[in-house]
Amino acid sequence: MNNLLLYGWNDSLFRQKLSTPFSGLPHGRVTVTHKTCYEVVAEDGLYLCELSGNILYGRMPNEYPCTGDWVIFQPTDEGRGIVMDILPRSRTLCRKKSGTVSDKQMIAAHVDKAFIVQSLDANFNVRRAERFMVQVLEEDIQPVLILTKADLGFNEQEIADSLKHLAGKAQVFTTSIHSPETIEALRRSIGEGETIVFIGSSGVGKSSLVNALCGKEVLETSFISDSTGKGRHTSTRREMVLLEHSGVLIDTPGVREFGITSGSADVLSSMLDISDLEGTCRFADCTHTNEPGCAVIEAVANGTLEQGVYESYLKLRREARYFSTSEHERKGQEKTLSKVLKHYAKNYKKDR
Repeated sequence: MNNLLLYGWNDSLFRQKLSTPFSGLPHGRVTVTHKTCYEVVAEDGLYLCELSGNILYGRMPNEYPCTGDWVIFQPTDEGRGIVMDILPRSRTLCRKKSGTVSDKQMIAAHVDKAFIVQSLDANFNVRRAERFMVQVLEEDIQPVLILTKADLGFNEQEIADSLKHLAGKAQVFTTSIHSPETIEALRRSIGEGETIVFIGSSGVGKSSLVNALCGKEVLETSFISDSTGKGRHTSTRREMVLLEHSGVLIDTPGVREFGITSGSADVLSSMLDISDLEGTCRFADCTHTNEPGCAVIEAVANGTLEQGVYESYLKLRREARYFSTSEHERKGQEKTLSKVLKHYAKNYKKDR
């Protein structure tokens, strides 16, 4: 028997289930997503489930289950079932779908904390950490910055200086899988029933960190080239692992592209310490690019605000607005198409 409380089941989810037409069926949480089916952990075991026709043909692909979703399913054969409904999502981590303008790809749902993993080697990139943090804060997910491979040696002051504008927004852990005390400190930060998602580029040591936290080999890892600092990340799907007497860990494939999928300027300004400056600009609608009396530009000039942080702010803001505009246009096109189809169906019935 599985204790679903450890997987994050709670009273709020239970009430949501009671309001569905399928409240008498068992529920479970998606632990692994495949192309056409889903592994679901339920109280009485693990099920391999397919989607019902209503979900498969009645919803958009980004509304299909993702890792972390709570679903209601109908058991069929032994260890198999059909997903009949998906409980409403909250705190969903998504990314811009590769190769598209404004489509989102769901990564994980019902996430409490995002462990943003950066390695203390050539892969360290504070601009990438900022990008990840904007996305998780927008979804009300608590960001935690994890610096791995501390045993390789690094310039502590240089790293601290580069992260000082983020230190107040996220707890920072410096870890090494060869130093058990650093892993134990991280383990203690995970509460019972919490859902933790690991995000970061390939080669930063996410799978190795999950294994270290679990105290055993639960995810495959691969070697990193000493010459290039790159390696083949063996996690090609999102997997959920139960941490004994604690919460659940979701490992994700290395993310090559993590485009901003929200248009919240407030989150971006607050995270990069721009918001306080904005209030003292001469013009209320200041874009912080070339206006006279701009407090943000002045802060860059006198060194109060780092040039790199300012440039990152402009880039992320531009990207967020572009995505927001594109998404709005796409929804408008979908609405127009829906009206055309309804009009066609209505006239077709009359002709018949």
